[in-house]
Amino acid sequence: MTWKTAVADIPYGGAKGGIGCSPGELSLSELERLTRVFTQKIHDLIGVHTDVPAPDMGTNAQTMAWILDEYSKFHGYSPAIVTGKPIDLGGSLGREAATGRGVVFATEALLNEYGKTISGLKFAIQ
Repeated sequence: MTWKTAVADIPYGGAKGGIGCSPGELSLSELERLTRVFTQKIHDLIGVHTDVPAPDMGTNAQTMAWILDEYSKFHGYSPAIVTGKPIDLGGSLGREAATGRGVVFATEALLNEYGKTISGLKFAIQ
């Protein structure tokens, strides 16, 4: 995350945090309770100028909405505390496709540097 934000000249470092579980094995109410308790434990570590949670593997817009709601109980309503939240809570349209599109745009730019196009090429992405 640090390198990704630095390359884009975004004034944030980077980190990842999470919970070791299998979200697919939990009910929706279990996921909500787990997310809210996690947020209660980290609410003083996150903030719009310190660490902004974003969705990743096993999370989605609903997860971000729960984090926003729980964080708001401690610090007041602050929609900028998370990215990837639902559109009706101030999220961005197209957020779910943005990462994949970024990969395509970056790949096309690299190929352009070598006078090639993406058409007809095959890729392996890790």
